[in-house]
Amino acid sequence: LLIVLVYMIFYYQTAGLAANFALVLNILFIFGVLSSLGAVLSLPGIAGIVLTIGMAVDANVLIYERIREELEIHGARDLREAIREGYNRVYSTIVDANLTNLIVCAVLLLMQPTTEVKGFALTLTIGIIATLFTALFVTRVIFDLYANVFKIRTLPMLATVMPVLGRLLRPKIDWVSLRGIFWAFS
Repeated sequence: LLIVLVYMIFYYQTAGLAANFALVLNILFIFGVLSSLGAVLSLPGIAGIVLTIGMAVDANVLIYERIREELEIHGARDLREAIREGYNRVYSTIVDANLTNLIVCAVLLLMQPTTEVKGFALTLTIGIIATLFTALFVTRVIFDLYANVFKIRTLPMLATVMPVLGRLLRPKIDWVSLRGIFWAFS
């Protein structure tokens, strides 16, 4: 978790802070619900939390990249418009991905599972619900605060601060022209 938090701040800077706040709140929600249910945290439960961290980071990266895309590619006039459009475009993707995971968790819980599987499925279910809340609502509030209260007009990223790194992370490669090589390789 600590490595993920440091990386998010290092690479995504301002947006990484929002993602980190949402991620920590997500973990606190999971522990709070587990505590209120009197659940014991086992190794499978810890695995569910680790998977939740990965899914939460993925959701936050999707949101941030959509906002950045709105600013750079689609020509959003300002950060507020980019935030609105970014969330509108990413909402269904995040909800669909998490709902399919919830269905799997429901199946795991309904199949008379062993204690280990039940602990994993319960922890993951709580984590998915917490991820939906923190990724779609908490980060939205934070980004709106950035744009409206703190008057931040752009969201810097390490690749934009250090252009050389940006070229390494986003190389201009015509992947379609290389399709024959990839087909032969696969």
